[in-house]
Amino acid sequence: MMPLNTLDACGLLCPLPVLKLRKRLKSLEKGDVIELLADDPAAVIDVPHFCAEAGHDLLSATESEGMQVYLIRKSGGV
Repeated sequence: MMPLNTLDACGLLCPLPVLKLRKRLKSLEKGDVIELLADDPAAVIDVPHFCAEAGHDLLSATESEGMQVYLIRKSGGV
């Protein structure tokens, strides 16, 4: 499944990547997938924790060229 949305949070430090992700998810429909790009070392902890707490599906978390790439599917949560 290809994401319809990409959020580039590179250069942003905790907690901004997660805050921007939360804001973007609010505008998406349930089931939509968003790709989050981040290079903050704390994101490897923050993003999975946010998804678990908010009930969103973390489909994948990979690293590419020094940045983290997350695929997240919006659930019925916030």
